[in-house]
Amino acid sequence: TNTCKMDPSVEGTQTKDLETPTVQEQAVEAVVEAVVEAAAEALEGVVEAVETAVEAVVDEEVEEGVYELQAETTEESDDYSDDDGADFDLATLASHLKNGLLTPEIIAAFQRMGIMNSRPSPPPVEERVLPEPTLEQVCEAIKSGKCSNIIVMTGAGMSCAAGIPDFRTPGTGLYDNLQKFRLPFPEAIFTLDFFKVSPEPFYSLAKELYPGNFQPTPAHYFIRLLHDKGLLLRNYSQNIDTLEKLAGIPEDKVIEAHGSFASAHCLSCRKAYVPEEIKSTIFADEIPRCSCGGLIKPDIVFFGEDLPAHFFVNQRDDFPKCDLLLVMGTSLKVMPFAGLVDRVKKDTPRVLINMTKVGDFETHPEYNYRDILALGDLQETTWKMVPSSDQHDKSR
Repeated sequence: TNTCKMDPSVEGTQTKDLETPTVQEQAVEAVVEAVVEAAAEALEGVVEAVETAVEAVVDEEVEEGVYELQAETTEESDDYSDDDGADFDLATLASHLKNGLLTPEIIAAFQRMGIMNSRPSPPPVEERVLPEPTLEQVCEAIKSGKCSNIIVMTGAGMSCAAGIPDFRTPGTGLYDNLQKFRLPFPEAIFTLDFFKVSPEPFYSLAKELYPGNFQPTPAHYFIRLLHDKGLLLRNYSQNIDTLEKLAGIPEDKVIEAHGSFASAHCLSCRKAYVPEEIKSTIFADEIPRCSCGGLIKPDIVFFGEDLPAHFFVNQRDDFPKCDLLLVMGTSLKVMPFAGLVDRVKKDTPRVLINMTKVGDFETHPEYNYRDILALGDLQETTWKMVPSSDQHDKSR
């Protein structure tokens, strides 16, 4: 199963441990064995060993979806230094691999070892989707029909304009303003074990975030516009606020990767509840309980819980079809959601619409042929992308 877990090596972030795709688990173990084995001989032959191990267990689809390992050259050294001079030894590398995914630290180490090339040569100009990687060219590609299977990835920044705080913005983010709950650590409020012992903090917060208190933003209606024009393949959302559905985006077009308040279950007997059945209890500052006595919890993915199955089922079909990826209002710090940006084909344009740069979006002019960074106010950027004829259509 795919579960959420805390990563003690990264303060203030959260990761999801990929365990469901067995082939990925086998790939990670194979890479660990190869790297540790090669370390005994000062990395002699490590490239060949890693490549052979990965090829033995990873099929073409999963290899594209995780990372492509390319054999380059290696230097005989027992450790590798980050740009800031910090050593990244092989024991640390092996430990990271054993504990989960290919983290940015692992990728950086592999790049220094010559195992992974993060900057493949750009395709010839005539084969590129965009003549130039600009937002204007993206809008032209949408208008001309060149991009008609658009996937939108959305995070908490989408809903800030609705009055819902994001999680990590210093000072205003949710995790910076939970002192009143006296939590052992901020993320505990979304940790299953803590919830079972002390559900009061979560339900106090749920009362503030409950659907009905907020309305969709213009950016939500931008995604709705993409659907209305037959351009939206899917909206993969990290958000639990259900504002996508309130904006009129059909339920089958939205993948709520981390669940939502739209349904609830008893943790003991698994009896299903609709939001209306527990809303009055929550707003009365009481803890909703099932007739069996168990706690009723909205179907929001907590640390230690499985992600919805449709998150994995749909992405296998969706991302190979995607011809434009829009990434909006997310820190890309939560796996496996953050890894979706690398699931699209190598020629698919990717647009980051965010306050700050996140992820591995290319910016070097020599290598960048598909990534666009539209940094700044998310609502204003999406408004600029709306055709002038639709800006006057109040029904949208």
